[in-house]
Parts: sequence; structure tokens; C-alpha cells
Amino acid sequence: MSVDPWFQTLFADRIGGAGYGKGTEIYKFEKIKRAKRKALADHPDRQLLDFGIGENDDLAAPVVRDRLKAEVDKVENRGYADNGIAAFKEAAAAFMARQFGVTLDPVNEVCHCIGSKPAYAMLPACFINPGDVTLMTAPGYPVAGTYTRYYGGTVHRLPLLAANGFFPDLDGIPADVKQKAKLLVINYPNSPTGAVATKDFYKRVVEFAHAHKVVVVQDAAHILLTYQGEPLSFLQVDGAKDVGVEVHSLSKGFNMIGWRMGWVCGHPKIVQAYADVKDNSDSGQFMAVQQASAEALRSVEIPREIRVKYERRLRKLVTALAQVGFEAKMPGGTYFLYAKAPTAAGGKTFANAEEASQFLIVDQSVCCVPWDDAGAYLRFSVTYTAKDEAAEDVLMAETVARLKGLNLKF
Repeated sequence: MSVDPWFQTLFADRIGGAGYGKGTEIYKFEKIKRAKRKALADHPDRQLLDFGIGENDDLAAPVVRDRLKAEVDKVENRGYADNGIAAFKEAAAAFMARQFGVTLDPVNEVCHCIGSKPAYAMLPACFINPGDVTLMTAPGYPVAGTYTRYYGGTVHRLPLLAANGFFPDLDGIPADVKQKAKLLVINYPNSPTGAVATKDFYKRVVEFAHAHKVVVVQDAAHILLTYQGEPLSFLQVDGAKDVGVEVHSLSKGFNMIGWRMGWVCGHPKIVQAYADVKDNSDSGQFMAVQQASAEALRSVEIPREIRVKYERRLRKLVTALAQVGFEAKMPGGTYFLYAKAPTAAGGKTFANAEEASQFLIVDQSVCCVPWDDAGAYLRFSVTYTAKDEAAEDVLMAETVARLKGLNLKF
């Protein structure tokens, strides 16, 4: 029997209070890890087809890595970066102008973040008091919601339904919720659904923000992985900068997973508030990383090549999954394919996407991520490891062979 430490009753209520660490609920991705370990143990000679990985499978471009190596040896990069160096902010502003035609003042309308995740943790600190509401799409990235609750606020979930094009129903939000709402967090291209925003949708978001005095936070992490038309920034729409900010990341579009670099841009007062909170939360990303990231942002070719690769892989996966019964369609963006989960396979029935996912992993060594937030769906990622196109084709053929005899029901 383990004995509670003397400080067990001191844990904050926001993380469970005196009950912290005693819960038996298992986090979704921990269940996936356990299922993968079981599949590998039970079938050591069978390849695990891993479509669950949500991070780029390749290194950053050589020019970026070379720039980092050079900057590491410069004495002027040794110190604290605080809220960012001018070179990175100027590169981010130039990127926004070149890619989207959006004009930003690099001094007052851009601030770096150590990856976009901390930005979603810090932005609620700028606005949320106890009793306030953050509006968030579901499924979606949970961090802004987690920190909203940490600050005593609540989260109102906006289901993303296929019938609505995977856009939130802003008109359906109850009046009392609108009255308490301070933040609207959206994400397009949307992870995991793959939906891309339209100018009309963003215009409605701007109108909603003005009408209900809500600040908009648009998560643009996958924006350069857009296949349906040209990438669209929220800030391209008239009035968007008056109501919010957009958060960008170098992870997906530049193969810089783990480098932890991004930026918040938009309304100068919101950027300033974020920067003030950030100044009390971290001391900035290593300046050598910022210089290398600025180098990446100056490249047109790097994100283009990454987009071409993942679009090719997605098209192959759509074809493969369609052959075994999935209603698989090419997403408008991201490197995820979001498809309805089967309700039965291999003589077994599934009550939800999680059960379907566990079956595919444990019984077939095919890893995918379940989402049961707005219907039962599975997310397949094309960030698997494959050295060339021939290897991709072999993986797709094995996927079809592995699943075609299961008699999938939907």
C-alpha cells in the first residue's frame, strides 16, 4: 500500500486537488501506446502500420540545419531572447506579406512563441477570469480549453459535423453562453477533419466577434498543408485584425517538429498582452533557433516540397482505404485523413471509434487515432516513415491486404 505524501491535500483543484494521481481513467493516446505495445508483443514478425503519428517524418531542410550550426557558435546568440529577436519577427512579417498579402508591423504585431502550444496556454491568461467562457471547436486541440478551466473559466464546445462542412454552428450558441464568451478558438485547416476555411466563413467569424465582443484565436499550424486552393490566412479577411490574432507554427509546414518555433500575429493590443504574459512565463527561444527559423521562413521551396509530399501520400491513402470500404475523401488540408469509424469488423462490433481503433491496432497492427467528439471517426496520418515513393506504395498495398478481409461495416 502506498502512503500519500504529506502534500497530497495541497494539490490545486485545477489538476484534481487531493485526488491528484489517483484516477484510473487512461488518456486516449496512452491507450494507443499500450495497444501498440501489445500488437508488437503478440505479433513480433508483423509490421506495425503506424498511421497514428501526428508529426512530420523528415528532418528540417539542410539550409535550415546549416544555419543553426553556424549560429550556435556565435557569442551574440548565447543570452536570453525574451520576447524574440528582430530578425525572426521581421522574417515572420515578410513571410505573411509574401504568402498571404498580409501587412504586419514586426515590432508591434508579431511576437514569437516557443512552439504554438505555449501560445494557447498563455492567451487565456490575457482574457479569462472566473466565470468567463471560451468557445472551442470539437474535435480540436485542447490546450486553450485546459488553461481556460485553470483560470476558472468554462469551455463551450462547438461540434464539427460533416453536415455543416466541419464548420462550427455559431448561430446555435445559446444566448447566455454568448454573453459570457470572451474567446473563440478556431483551427483551419482543421485538425483532425482536414476542412479548410473559406473567406465567407472568416467573414462570419469577424461579424460574430464584433456582435458578441469575442476575441478570435485562429490556429494556423497546418496552413501551408493546404490542397484545396491557396492557403488562406484569417488575417486576409477585412476586419480580422480588429478582432483577433492568428498563431503560426514552423512544425508542420517546414519539417521543424521539435524546434519549438512559431509566432502570434494580429491586433497589436492582443499581441502586446500575449507578450506581457509570455515575458513572465519564459525567456524566449534560443536565438540560434530563431535565426535558423528566419532562414526557413525566407524559403518558398521548403513548404512547397513538404506540401507536395503529403498531398501525394494522402491521395494514395484515400485510394487504399476506399478499397476496403472506408468513406475516404481527400482532405482540404493537414496531413490527416478523417473517416467514419467502422461499426463492425472481423466478426466484432464497436460501440465507438475508440473500440474500432483498439481492434485495428491490436488485431491487425494498423494504428490510427479515434475521435468520438462529434460522431465516431478515425484519424489516419500520412507522416509514417517511408524512404521513397516505392516504399509508400508497398505500405499502401500491405494496408489493403491487411484490412480487405475484415468485412468492415459502417
